[in-house]
Amino acid sequence: MSKPLIGLVCEVNQDGLHPYHRVSEKYARAVVDAMGAVPVLIPALSNGDNQVDMDLDALLGHLHGVLLPGGYSNVEPCHYGETSRKGTQHDKARDSLALALIPAAIKWGVPLLAICRGFQEMNVAYGGSLHQHVEELGDYNDHRENKADAIEIQYSHSHSITLATNGVLEQLYGKPKAQVNSLHGQGVNRVGKGLRVEATSEDGLVEAFTDPNGQSFNLAVQWHPEYQVTKDDLYQSIFSAFASACNTRLQSQGSR
Repeated sequence: MSKPLIGLVCEVNQDGLHPYHRVSEKYARAVVDAMGAVPVLIPALSNGDNQVDMDLDALLGHLHGVLLPGGYSNVEPCHYGETSRKGTQHDKARDSLALALIPAAIKWGVPLLAICRGFQEMNVAYGGSLHQHVEELGDYNDHRENKADAIEIQYSHSHSITLATNGVLEQLYGKPKAQVNSLHGQGVNRVGKGLRVEATSEDGLVEAFTDPNGQSFNLAVQWHPEYQVTKDDLYQSIFSAFASACNTRLQSQGSR
């Protein structure tokens, strides 16, 4: 095998009588274009008790990286001790998969990149909590996109972030600040245990973190670096570092 296999966590949507497992094309395209890797969709299969209905250790034994993409649903707040507001979109099956897959990937040293909903999933997987409506909190700006705008406007740079000194992102990007897009209504409240903050927005909201004790590259970001990744130096640097770690895992498996 000459290219790493990157598992992309699916969300579940109902179409008529049938559930479908899907991933937005831009994530698969970023894996191909920015990493030279092969995207593999991971269905969010769960049983009646919302437990993952597949062998994650066996799955991770074949993957060289895991990407947790964004999505329109939100992590169910029962996972961090709160209740949901009526009308909030959730995906129990994806929660079950992601919250089990994240610690398993970290445990086995599988490189991991978490984006937007994936960023929030990783925080919850580490025991953290979320603000369910950032725009309603007086301390923060409104981080949501205008859905009436064209996609290139929605995903354009929206605000600056400050990168942690000598952190993963600063070392990758080589600068203390960067511009990112912003398309989220929820955000980190309590940072998960053992996670190190890697970037914050102008209003102080956490925008990136890593587990410094992980065996391999792992990074979670609140923005969307997958969109037109090859046209942005920060975004490309993230995917390049992820690709390097995935290739290292591929090579180490091949030498066994």
